[in-house]
Amino acid sequence: MAPVRRKKSTINLLVPFLIIALVFGFLIWNKYRASRMPNPRPHVQHPSGSRRVVLFFVADGTRLAREARELESCADTASCVRETLNELFNGPLGELDKALPEGALLNNVRVEGDTALVDLSRTFVDAMPSGSSAEMMAVYSIVNTVCVNFPAITKVRLTVAGEGNLILKHLDLSAPLTADYGLEGPPSDAAKPSHTDTTGGTP
Repeated sequence: MAPVRRKKSTINLLVPFLIIALVFGFLIWNKYRASRMPNPRPHVQHPSGSRRVVLFFVADGTRLAREARELESCADTASCVRETLNELFNGPLGELDKALPEGALLNNVRVEGDTALVDLSRTFVDAMPSGSSAEMMAVYSIVNTVCVNFPAITKVRLTVAGEGNLILKHLDLSAPLTADYGLEGPPSDAAKPSHTDTTGGTP
């Protein structure tokens, strides 16, 4: 009967050992499987909300007029000005006419203190229609759009392909310009800007 007891003792010792081995094996397998799984991408929250801006186009071929538009929120003043002017360069959505020469592009925007430096493509000059009225409408559609939406900016300096001290046939662009709202008819209440951020306002 001694061999039977020894066999039972051996089995009693093996059972806990096998259980421990299975537990460790399971833990090691789980770690291996977890290491093979791709890490989930962190959740990035995108800025929400929108801002309402006013763009200046041409009405009746003789005066500037306002068109309101909803744009996405933006990170800083320079990028807000750039996105707003890009909408201006894209042209009107309603019955107004584009004030800018056909093919003119926005190159760059910088903000230094109370002045926005707006660099335009060479086409802005080369494709400009003749006449002082066309020049006034084109230049002040930009200046007024910037100043009406960003009250902290009181002056706009226009350059073309990086060239300053520019003089058009009828307008001197060598110095920063201030807004001229006398070039428009009285705006309707619907065209007044109303912002959900702090980058713009009403003149």
